[in-house]
Amino acid sequence: MTLPMVVPQEGLPSRVRIHEVGARDGLQNEKATVPTEVKAEFIHRLADAGLTTIEATSFVHPKWVPQLADAEQLFPRLADVKADLPVLVPNERGLERALALGATRVAVFASASESFAKANLNRTLDEALAMFEPTVARAKEAGVHVRGYLSMCFGDPWEGPVPVPQVVQVCRALLDMGCDELSLGDTIGVATAGHVRALLTALNEAGIPTQALGVHFHDTYGQALANTYAALQHGVTTVDSSAGGLGGCPFAKSATGNLATEDLVWMLQGLGIDTGVDLDRLVATSEWMADHLGRPSPSRTVRALSHKEQ
Repeated sequence: MTLPMVVPQEGLPSRVRIHEVGARDGLQNEKATVPTEVKAEFIHRLADAGLTTIEATSFVHPKWVPQLADAEQLFPRLADVKADLPVLVPNERGLERALALGATRVAVFASASESFAKANLNRTLDEALAMFEPTVARAKEAGVHVRGYLSMCFGDPWEGPVPVPQVVQVCRALLDMGCDELSLGDTIGVATAGHVRALLTALNEAGIPTQALGVHFHDTYGQALANTYAALQHGVTTVDSSAGGLGGCPFAKSATGNLATEDLVWMLQGLGIDTGVDLDRLVATSEWMADHLGRPSPSRTVRALSHKEQ
């Protein structure tokens, strides 16, 4: 591919690790359950496209996320995938299930706001953090890498703006209990570039290093790439995205799709930032999944590079 033309910018990272969430965060929002064999093929194709971190599934109770009820059937099918395969674990029971299948990377899902903690976890913020402590401790005892997701870092559908010091406090708590990295989630997509810089600066001032942070932006207001660029300027090198722009949040009705991995890769390629991703293969993978889902991909880059009329 001859486009985009590569025009590097000073002060940006030379390489970015993409944390691909389409197979978990994306597919969990589908109304119809995607067959296990299709999920497995999707993850294999994502790895073949060069993605090195692919969130595979979630070991939650099927009652809460029925679309991912096949975690025990799916994970063994991925033994030959040449990528890190983190999985979401909500509690110790979920961790036990993941460890039994050989998972080496797990994630817990916390909230920066009280209202979302109640909606998503049916607990107060403090109760949710207390619930994660034994899970994280046991994961670390087992030698497992732990990621801490933090939702509603920039705004909450019930409470509105979420104070930066409150986000910093929860981030500090997650790191103190043993999380290896944090993912800062803009769950309803209301962040803007200045807000991103302000939060990252506040986290650094609280002693939280940039290298421990990743960003997870939703594109509700079309700000995901601008926010990502602001994070890159700050030195962030881990960015969450979803192939084809799949996903949202089942517990926040105002949340629309994740940042599309293809849109992210297009921007990063233009900036001369290495991702290791083959964009053509990735686009073909998202087209393939869109066919299975029966609708076109919302990714603008997928549409632009697709040879099909959409």
